Amino acid sequence: MVLGPAPAPGRRFVVESPQLAIIARDNGLTWQPLAGDERVVVERPGRPLAREEVEAVLRAELSALGADPALDIELVNFQAPMVPTGPDPRLAVEGTEYDAASRRFAATLVVLADGMATLRQRLSGRSVAMREVVVAARSLRAGETLGPRDVRAERVAAERVRPGMAEKLDRVIGARLARNVSAGQQLPVADLAAPLAVARDSAVELVHESAGLSLATRGKALSDGAPGAVITVLNLLNGATLTGEVIGPGRVRALGPAPAAAQPGRPGAVAQR
Repeated sequence: MVLGPAPAPGRRFVVESPQLAIIARDNGLTWQPLAGDERVVVERPGRPLAREEVEAVLRAELSALGADPALDIELVNFQAPMVPTGPDPRLAVEGTEYDAASRRFAATLVVLADGMATLRQRLSGRSVAMREVVVAARSLRAGETLGPRDVRAERVAAERVRPGMAEKLDRVIGARLARNVSAGQQLPVADLAAPLAVARDSAVELVHESAGLSLATRGKALSDGAPGAVITVLNLLNGATLTGEVIGPGRVRALGPAPAAAQPGRPGAVAQR
């Protein structure tokens, strides 16, 4: 029994009791609303048309007009239309215009699907070279060690990528940030430092190596240090101030006596920051 047109994909409408009574009468049914507030909700499943589906059919059309098929498509203000669930809709473009100099295009998307009126939607944009860069997933503060939830990879037009931006997540995750970064902002490689292995004023294992022998004593770091950094360390056994190379979390290899200017309590000594 056909009662009327279905709602658009992903939409619904409500049939109130007076209209239900008319439908029942017109179809020879002896039904009347009992309480007067009966209603029927008619809902039609739907899904948004994926941008990738639109780009695929558009790329083929633009390639026929001379556009470089290796370039990505940047759609401006694209609003995905709703289509029925089930078999994939049939897509086409018509009235396509392409300017090779500016690489800008305009076209009309045509969507055909079973049980849905033909849909036409105007598209515009341009063909662009894209690059993947790393951006902040939230506002980040200087000194933070970056984790998987702090950053994300994002494809942007190559012309919008400034020189020196990080492009690989594995280069960024685990690094320490040198300055504040706003959400969505690209991360410069120059602002990424190795994570600290030793913090200022923390206890460290001070390793002395000589002629194949290794001796460990307790020390106190007088400055921060990432792996491979040379810092000053106070030997807690004899009170000597040494320079040392950070060789791991909480471990420093002694290199020799610190310069006099770096030793606490000496004339002209400089406090380690």
